[in-house]
Amino acid sequence: MFKKKIIIIEDQQDLRESFEVIINGSDKFFVQNTYPDAEKALKDVKKVNPDIAMVDLELPGMNGIEAIKHIKEKSPKTECVIVTVYEDSDLVFEGLKAGAVGYIIKNANYLEIISALEELVRGGSPMSSQIARMVIQNFHINPNSPLSSRETDVLKLIAEGKSYTQISEELFISKETARSHIKNIYVKLNVNSKSEAISKARKDHLI
Repeated sequence: MFKKKIIIIEDQQDLRESFEVIINGSDKFFVQNTYPDAEKALKDVKKVNPDIAMVDLELPGMNGIEAIKHIKEKSPKTECVIVTVYEDSDLVFEGLKAGAVGYIIKNANYLEIISALEELVRGGSPMSSQIARMVIQNFHINPNSPLSSRETDVLKLIAEGKSYTQISEELFISKETARSHIKNIYVKLNVNSKSEAISKARKDHLI
């Protein structure tokens, strides 16, 4: 049986080495390469074409979310799994939206890590019920939203951290129009800041 090829992108050396020992001790997987940052991994990923990429979300330089997007572009068949400290982090959800298919907690033991990788190979998505609920709720957009479809688009981009310039370019509108939409969003949601608007929109399933 061919072992599945894995790369590990993790800035903490002790964790990289620990994961490598655990994975290489299994009869189904082996570690092809390890990397301390996303930039080094992305130079290699098309050439090494791993089956699975284990990606830390909080990396120096390019973060794990961006890394996952680039890995999927360069090597579409590579399954990305998030390596994280917090299973209830919004970062995990963003990583899943970027193309990851599950995640592994950094303090997971040998059996949990191998079990998660095996689930991945079977076509599953290793994640807690809490994160699974977040994923499902993302599809349940409130049909009674007070926001217009364009205002919803603007708010989604704000939630992604986009600037007025980026919003205007992405939606093909002027910066003034973008600002006008944002003012209308504040009024309709009865909020006074971007963070309040994002929080209320997520709570009420408007985005």
